[in-house]
Amino acid sequence: MKKPCLLFLLLAIAGGLAAQRPVSLTIRDTSGPVISRNIYGHFSEDLGRCIYDGFWTGDHIRMDVVAALKKIKVPVLRWPGGCYADQYHWRDAIGPRKDRKRTVNTSWGMVSEDNSFGTHEFLELCGLLGCQPYIAGNVGTGTPEEMENWLEYLNFNGKSTLADLRRQNGHEQPWNVSFWGVGNESWGCGGSMTPEYYSNEYNRYSEFCKSYPGAPLKLIASGPNSDDYNWTDVLMQHIDLGRTWGLSMHYYTIAGDWDHKGSATQFDEDRYFKAMAACLKMEEIVGKHSAIMDKYDPRKRIGLVVDEWGIWTDPEPGSHPGFLYQQNSLRDALIAGTTLNIFNNHADRVKMAALAQTVNVLQALVLTDKDKMLLTPTYYIFDMYKVHQDAKSLVIQLASPDYEYAGRRIPAVNASASRDSSGVVHISLVNLDPSKAITIRAGLPGITYTNVGGQILTSGRFNDVNTFDQPDKVKPAVFSRARKDGDELVVELPAESVVVLELK
Repeated sequence: MKKPCLLFLLLAIAGGLAAQRPVSLTIRDTSGPVISRNIYGHFSEDLGRCIYDGFWTGDHIRMDVVAALKKIKVPVLRWPGGCYADQYHWRDAIGPRKDRKRTVNTSWGMVSEDNSFGTHEFLELCGLLGCQPYIAGNVGTGTPEEMENWLEYLNFNGKSTLADLRRQNGHEQPWNVSFWGVGNESWGCGGSMTPEYYSNEYNRYSEFCKSYPGAPLKLIASGPNSDDYNWTDVLMQHIDLGRTWGLSMHYYTIAGDWDHKGSATQFDEDRYFKAMAACLKMEEIVGKHSAIMDKYDPRKRIGLVVDEWGIWTDPEPGSHPGFLYQQNSLRDALIAGTTLNIFNNHADRVKMAALAQTVNVLQALVLTDKDKMLLTPTYYIFDMYKVHQDAKSLVIQLASPDYEYAGRRIPAVNASASRDSSGVVHISLVNLDPSKAITIRAGLPGITYTNVGGQILTSGRFNDVNTFDQPDKVKPAVFSRARKDGDELVVELPAESVVVLELK
């Protein structure tokens, strides 16, 4: 066997030393835009077991689910879809439940729908949660008149046939719902429209959608699918921006392809890496859509609304394939933390988002089984990150090392930071590398603090999950590997972990 040459040894030693160098992070006491609380919103479609057997059991709202969601300060909840929104007719689900129309959910599973959960029940749920409702109107099979009437039913406080019908159905005062989507995925399940055609439809519908006293209307146009930048460009040119609050965008993390998305629990590092690379594409997508919007809206008056995001896997074995029920692992929590960091860092343009979906569907916060309930790893990310809601973002510079797998590379670390109204600074850090701990030395010019505390979410394997037998396998713990070292903050960030620090 030949002896290794001296140059090779020196290069190997140098490479090892370089790998061990602390990562440089700088967070400046420079306030950026406010991180809207609505970035931490959620999505509840009439799909599978999200509403029925999730929020709603028979004839009442589940208060254990409500209590869990109140704890994380859910700011906004989107309903009734999704694809289901463009087949939903609101009059089918008001009045006495025994008299409501029975319909078929042709979008999701061809199941019979008794409409026992409708407008009144949804707005009662939002009241219990203390959150804003975000209603997606029907453009696909509806009419401008139908949406106009729904608005009047909900928001008019005077005398009219529709306002009186609301009172007859048990709600005297108007709900004053401000957030309204004009259709959903109009490029696909909402009507297979071209952007030019949808722009005309949006302008027609928005003409008849009015602001009632106490309910300033915030209309959200049906925006692009993922990286369809042409859709954004056409809409920003042709829709009436003066009647537009936001433009939606949908992007799902897929670890395989649309026909074979992969298991939510049985995956190796190859699938793990693909999921993380796909998740990180959100940075590029948000950035490019924002740049297009900047051309037509340089003052950033129109918000980018990422109202469907999250990881989408194959349904759990044995579950109804149309119900999109999937488990939720540590990997999914890392995806949630990374995505929220991206939104926080684009708070100048991203004004609202909605994780898909809240209960029992896709990347859910909560899973239920009859009267049992458990919290997923993703739930705990929202619990840890709620400190960023309505805080001012701080400018960060991060030189991340690479996470390398099979010759491919992605940034291992991502972060965001904010200062809340009491002056406390919070820093969220995610290490995507499943095998390497990373030490970070952070310079904090202008930021004064004496105490460092924090929480961490991690587990032994990236596909660890919480189950009804082991509901606490993946949950936050106190983080004690951060310290002040002179003018620097030193953080020893474990592999595959999410850490939120508090400096005060």
